[in-house]
Amino acid sequence: QVQLVESGGGLVQAGGSLRLSCAASGRTVSSYHMGWFRQAPGKEREFVAAINRFGINEYYADSVKGRFTGSRDNAKNTVYLQMNSLKPEDTAVYYCAARTGLTADFDFWGQGTQVTVSS
Repeated sequence: QVQLVESGGGLVQAGGSLRLSCAASGRTVSSYHMGWFRQAPGKEREFVAAINRFGINEYYADSVKGRFTGSRDNAKNTVYLQMNSLKPEDTAVYYCAARTGLTADFDFWGQGTQVTVSS
């Protein structure tokens, strides 16, 4: 099984940027299709971005399209989420997740990293 650890969260002003990292161990991240999700206080977890295992196709939630970019570095066994033009409504705990197939459930999750955007 793969273990995932997110980092890079923090406090940033509106309009700022952060880059989240998701480091994998136990298995190579190249074996998995990866995703980013977030959960704001009092809300359900929502999809943010998905990057297939080949890094070719990327999908984004409408709310982050054009501002967030997902990428992966299989050599470093790490997946990234570059977040630009951050808004207060982006405040949430961000999670990375992995799945073995494009139609499979995301079975492996990290512990999350807090992102807080101040107005």
